[in-house]
Amino acid sequence: MAAPSLNLTLLLRDFRRGDVTTIDRLMGVLYPELKKIARNQFRRERGGHLLQPTALVNEAYMRLVAHHDHTWQNRAQFFSAAATAMRRILVDEARTRAAQKRGANPPTVLLDEAAASTNPPSIELVDLDRALSELAAIAPRQARIVEMRYFAGLSVPEIAEALGVTSRTVDRDWSAARVWLRRCLTQ
Repeated sequence: MAAPSLNLTLLLRDFRRGDVTTIDRLMGVLYPELKKIARNQFRRERGGHLLQPTALVNEAYMRLVAHHDHTWQNRAQFFSAAATAMRRILVDEARTRAAQKRGANPPTVLLDEAAASTNPPSIELVDLDRALSELAAIAPRQARIVEMRYFAGLSVPEIAEALGVTSRTVDRDWSAARVWLRRCLTQ
């Protein structure tokens, strides 16, 4: 995996320097991994999403490359940013669906669609987002570790590399963040 990681790091560096010709090669390298992250996201969610993994990947990718502040130094930092983008997209969708459920801009639903959808919109993601925002205010590194681990599926060594800390530090912060989030989400 060192060669693909190195290739991605070099492509990200070229893209960050303004070489727009790398975008197609970059997408070829990133797309399979982004799709894997998106599929993992949807495994944690309730059914009934309007978004599909492919749409989530496309939207996240467009948000990432549209920003002019590309500070990704390596694969782990890019996938951390991708996980954050996907989290925001999913939270926005969950909030929209919750608002529609409460009656704000009710959607037009065909009878066949209503019968097919037996799962209510997931609002746990909105609660997790709120809790992560609170955690970020008091322990920013712990919140980043949760994002990288939970949303991007990065390993402890990848997170340590991206944050410039030891794996032991990541393990400690991950444990502390899980305890804090569990307490916050069960109150």
